[in-house]
Formats: sequence, structure tokens, C-alpha cells
Amino acid sequence: EAGPCGFGIHRHLTKRGEACMIVSPSMIPKRSGDRIKTDRRDSGMLARLHRAGELRAIYVPDAADEALRDLVRAREDAVVVGTQAKYRLKAFLLRQGRRYPGREGWTLAYRRWLTDLSFPDTAQHVALQEYRDAIEETEARSTRLTEQLRQLVPTWRWAPVVAALQALRGISFVTAAALVAELGDLRRFGHPRELMAYLGLVPSEHSSGPTVRRGAITKAGNPHVRRLLAEAAWAYQGVPRIGRQHGYRQEGLPKRVCDVAWKAQLRLTGRFKRLVARGKAKPKVATAIARELAGFIWAIAQEVAPAA
Repeated sequence: EAGPCGFGIHRHLTKRGEACMIVSPSMIPKRSGDRIKTDRRDSGMLARLHRAGELRAIYVPDAADEALRDLVRAREDAVVVGTQAKYRLKAFLLRQGRRYPGREGWTLAYRRWLTDLSFPDTAQHVALQEYRDAIEETEARSTRLTEQLRQLVPTWRWAPVVAALQALRGISFVTAAALVAELGDLRRFGHPRELMAYLGLVPSEHSSGPTVRRGAITKAGNPHVRRLLAEAAWAYQGVPRIGRQHGYRQEGLPKRVCDVAWKAQLRLTGRFKRLVARGKAKPKVATAIARELAGFIWAIAQEVAPAA
């Protein structure tokens, strides 16, 4: 079963010629009335399910892919820690009744305003400086990890796919690298709907007979990729266009890839506008756009082969 050991056991066994598969614990069928769990019972249950073909193996990345995914997740953790540090500083300022007079936070003007703050007690000055130092440390860590990604991704076998995905609107270098590191070989999905279901972006359903009931998305699969796609979907609120930075990212890419990216812009910007006009809440619209964006990501991945 998948667990904290990673894929080391799988690689150890396959190197020695043993047949091995990794199964997600959440996808193992379980009887609701079974209240006794022991290693002996689990082993027998897994053996019977495997013999019946009820166990589905998960995708196993190679060592290089897993290493880059660790780097991507380390950067994501650094960003999360930095965001939490900023929340703590804002909470401190709120307790002291200090409010920034400008409109946007964390700009150069905002940081200068923090420097000019004055408090009646020395302890408050020390607390403010420690909060600021924590934010600067996390920002420096994020910058270092991003730079390492920019150095290592060009030597990765999936570098052509990372470059091709940047043709899409809302997908920068960091987002493209994270998508490929988390998903691996996208060619293993025979149809884009399989990728959408794998990411948990399809609606849940409870139907019986002629009655069809669909609810919220299933949220099964990889939460990292689902979050990245939901963030990228907000870029399709405007009109279809290729800006300067977007044009730089498309330089040198195959025409077929750029055509798919332009088709995605035309369809998704129009769909975003229509759904909002029908009164749908924007977060729900962004989720629907993220689902279709996954299909265009699948289409681009079919056009680009990994480096030899």
C-alpha cells in the first residue's frame, strides 16, 4: 500500500525481478461491517482482492521525477510558510490598531511604512522586527528554490513538456514544472476525461433509475494539481489575447502547441463570461474552467515527446 515509505520498496523489489504494484489505500474496497483489523486479515484481504482484479495500481515515477517533485513541494511549503508569516504580522498590526493607508500590501511603499512604524514599548519593536525577519527569510528561501528549479528543469527529461504547457494562459514556468512533476507521464491517460476524473474535478453523482443527482466535485486525486489549475483558471476572466510575457513563453514552440493554446483561450474566456452572465458564482465558474483546462493540458502533452 502507498504510505510514508515512498516508492523505495517498489524500486527495491522490481530491481530484483519481483512483480510489485502500489495501491492507494483509499481505493481498496472495504466491507462496512468489518470492524477487526489485523496484519493477517489485511494480508488475506489484499491477496483475495488482487486475485479478483479489484486492486488498481497507481503511477510510479522514476527516481529523477520523484526528486524534482520533492523540490517543487519544498518550494510550495516555503510559499505557504511565507503566507502564514505575513498573516501573523498583519494580526500583530491589527492588535496595535495600525492600518496601512495605501491600497495594496507588500509593495515597496508598504515595506517602507512598516519600517517607519513606532510603538510605545521596546518589546513591540522587537516583535515587529522578528515578524519582518521571518517574512524575509521565507521569501529568500522561495527565491532560492525557484532558481534551483530554473537550473534543474532544463536537464530533466520532461523539460519539453514543461516548455509546451507554458503556451497556455495562466501557466507560468513554476506552475508548468509543478504540474508535470506531480502528474508525470500524461500520455498514460487515454482520454482527457480520465485526467479530469483523476484530479477530482468531475462532479459527484448519486443517481438511481431515471433520477440523476450531481453534486460538488469529487476532490479525489492530487490536491496540488487541483489547486494549481484552480488558480490558473482565473486568468481566463478577460478577453482572449497574447501579451508580451505570454508571447515570450511561446517563442520556439511547435505551431500545433500554440494552436491548442489559442483554442483554449477562445473557448475558456468565452465560457467564463457566459457562466458568470448566467449568475453562477465565480469560484464555481473557476472550477469548471479548471476542469476544461485539464483537457487542454492533456492535448498539449500528446503533442510533445520527452527528451531522450
